[in-house]
Amino acid sequence: MSIHHDGMDERINIAIDGPAGAGKSTVARSVAEALGYIYIDTGAMYRAVTWSAREAGLDVEDDKAIADHAAKLDIALAPGPNGQIVLLDGQDITDKIRSRDVNLHVSRVAANDAVRLLLVEMQRKLASGKGVVMDGRDIGSHVLPGAELKIYLTASVQERALRRFRESGNASGVSLEVMEREIEERDRKDMERAVSPLIQAEGALLLDSTGIPAEEVVSQIAELGRKKLAEAKQDVI
Repeated sequence: MSIHHDGMDERINIAIDGPAGAGKSTVARSVAEALGYIYIDTGAMYRAVTWSAREAGLDVEDDKAIADHAAKLDIALAPGPNGQIVLLDGQDITDKIRSRDVNLHVSRVAANDAVRLLLVEMQRKLASGKGVVMDGRDIGSHVLPGAELKIYLTASVQERALRRFRESGNASGVSLEVMEREIEERDRKDMERAVSPLIQAEGALLLDSTGIPAEEVVSQIAELGRKKLAEAKQDVI
């Protein structure tokens, strides 16, 4: 994957981290649109590996098997009519990677050291030209520690579960209470993992979106991005 940019000095990188269901993907995509930047959903990359491994009948606990499998995959992110399309070996798997099965297993795959090394290298290459909005669990702390703007986006467990519940239209047949428990468990796994755990990165601004419309969060971050770019230009001068 490669991204071409003109005017590298006219852009910054923006890192948006936070727990499951905080609305990172929706917000990051809209911020990128507002600023004319490229949106990179790192979570989708881990989900693609998870979906593919499960399809291949692999045990997500088998670190070596998962890492060997991931190394053979061609994961590409492309703009689509409804946001980002995720391609795996040329196949559009955008909808498939949002399944409950992937939700339940992606944390384990994301804790795989070799898989993270592989995907982090890919993510850093994508951001090398600047003008990128990247979201995930460890972007500001590990993937892009030099990002000019870092945001830690969160919301209450109840609100995050409700968002996921509404997204699924209850097609999963899972109750809101079960979703809350699953999100709490996902938080615990993400925060306690040994490799690049979910933390608020140094210098990151905390944004709690509980009860705040997504559009308002987007406009706040876009405005912060414009200010950071102006500051970066002043530093150059």
